[in-house]
Amino acid sequence: MTEVLDQTPHAPPAPPRSKWHRLILGPGFIRAAWMTALFFWIGFGIVVGLRSLAGYEPTLDWLIIVTVAGLVTAPLGFLAGIGAFDYWVYYALGYPTRPEDHSGHGAHSWKDYFRVNTDHKVIGVQYVCTTIFFFLAGGLMAMIFRAELAKPGMQYLDNQEYNGLISVHASLMIFLFVIPAFAGLANYVIPLMIGAPDMAFPRLNALSFWLLPIAGIMMLSSVAVPGGAFGAGWTGYAPLSVVGTDGNVWFNMGVQWAGASSIMTALNFLVTIITMRAPGMTFWRMPLLVWANFTTSLLVVLATPFIAGSQFFVMFDRLMHTNFFNFNEGGYVLGYQHIFWFYSHPAVYIMMLPGFGIASEVISVFSRKPIFGYRLMALSLCAILVLGFSVWAHHMFVSGMASWLRVPMMVTTLLIAIPTGIKVFSWLATTWEGKIHLQTPMLWALGFVSMFVIGGLSGIMLGAVPVDIHVSDTYFVVAHIHYVLLGGSLFTIFAGIYYWFPKMTGRMYNERLGKLHFWLTFIGFNLTFFPMHIIGVQGMPRRVSDYDPQFGTWNMIISISSFFLGISFVVFLYNAITSWIRGPVAEANPWHAMTLEWQVSSPPPIFNFDEIPQIVGGPYEYGVPGARHAVFNGAREHALEEAKSP
Repeated sequence: MTEVLDQTPHAPPAPPRSKWHRLILGPGFIRAAWMTALFFWIGFGIVVGLRSLAGYEPTLDWLIIVTVAGLVTAPLGFLAGIGAFDYWVYYALGYPTRPEDHSGHGAHSWKDYFRVNTDHKVIGVQYVCTTIFFFLAGGLMAMIFRAELAKPGMQYLDNQEYNGLISVHASLMIFLFVIPAFAGLANYVIPLMIGAPDMAFPRLNALSFWLLPIAGIMMLSSVAVPGGAFGAGWTGYAPLSVVGTDGNVWFNMGVQWAGASSIMTALNFLVTIITMRAPGMTFWRMPLLVWANFTTSLLVVLATPFIAGSQFFVMFDRLMHTNFFNFNEGGYVLGYQHIFWFYSHPAVYIMMLPGFGIASEVISVFSRKPIFGYRLMALSLCAILVLGFSVWAHHMFVSGMASWLRVPMMVTTLLIAIPTGIKVFSWLATTWEGKIHLQTPMLWALGFVSMFVIGGLSGIMLGAVPVDIHVSDTYFVVAHIHYVLLGGSLFTIFAGIYYWFPKMTGRMYNERLGKLHFWLTFIGFNLTFFPMHIIGVQGMPRRVSDYDPQFGTWNMIISISSFFLGISFVVFLYNAITSWIRGPVAEANPWHAMTLEWQVSSPPPIFNFDEIPQIVGGPYEYGVPGARHAVFNGAREHALEEAKSP
């Protein structure tokens, strides 16, 4: 028998340090503050020095200085100060690495959520709380510009302020809420679901979270840029994003930081799911949420570099005077749209597939039935992964691209409705004759199915070239994307938050307030966005701060409903905060679910499992006598004896 010894050189124990030494030089917000300033001036020196040596005038070009020093090196200083690089810096410089004493793992008080932590459960909570903050910021912006749109004419904003609010609102909702909120929920539950003690790369997991507030602060701070926030929309179309306000650079770099976070997280999920499943957990025994995050992570890794490239090209055109999208200098303007949508249509599924997984978990548990067509559900996720890369140009039917490309893109767009339709019918079949429990998570899941069907039907209409030409750039498109992304993603995010709230906090939420939150949101959502279909077909253009008076009545109804929708979120905040503080103590498995995360205490132990579980069956075998998904300790021997008995 051979024994493998850890021969990695470790640093000797450090001598005791004073309180002030630890406070100023130890990882944390104080060190982050002075290192952010230090790295800003380092970036300042690099830019000014290089421009001086090259003879560029003016030497002090503040846009370039702020881009390099404020949007690149200063955030690196913050990350170094907060402690995200401490282990790797020792390794990279050839010093003995610090022995892992797990002092940065797990939450023992509320303060542990405000530092670099390697526990996937803490990181999951950090993600969810941070994304809720940016959701509030984006929602507040929506209420401001809906107040402007309540009646014709200009009331509160000028055109640039309106464009900036629209652009920052959409960017926050997509890059800082929907995508990372799913990543946060998955961060918490995926390792538990597959029987792993943590993510494959805990330090990388911590770093990927701390990139997120950097991206969000960049996008929010763009409103303070002279000339206003970026106003080219969340799509950042060239050439407008090249010649528009300097705030577009904040968008370019914010997307880069958010994209880097997404790629790191996706790689971590892929390695974790492939290599760290518990014994007996084959791919066909994985819960559908794990399948959903596996396919989503593949999408992120394959697609996100394209949006990174598109934003770099735009920034180079602005700052370095390249001509990637300058038509007068031989640039290809439509090239931006092709590159952007080659990422951004798969991004729609990045924002939907995790929600499909959450809906599958919740609907099966609260219907007390196995998922109908489990394997076909998993394969349909893979089909969406492949087909998602073949439909990008349906966003460009009226852009002036080659006309012969329209029909193939229309066909693939209609074709991708098949795997998504399979999922809808599977969810309906799962509920058929089930013992349905209409608790809050189930209400959100069923609400998602209904909203997603409406959004999917309008998507089929937009996929048809003649209809798309008629309603392109109208409120019909606004209604479609909100039914798919807000009605789809938001509803499943809330389904997941309510479903795993007992597991994450160890407390039960208030069921009445949870149901009140759902019904207020459901009613407010439909009153806000369904009328947009009507005025969109009639010709109401999107992305405009003023409009024809004939649409005034409908816009007043939409604006009032949007405020109703915004207020409904206050119920959630009150319920979540009060329940987390003094809610009833949660059982280990209050929903009587079969998946692994519910087989441990609420909240789980620091390293998830005292013993590695043995997977012996599928995750959804409700109603099957004696069925188990996993066994522990003595239960394993009992299960083996049962399996051997005739």
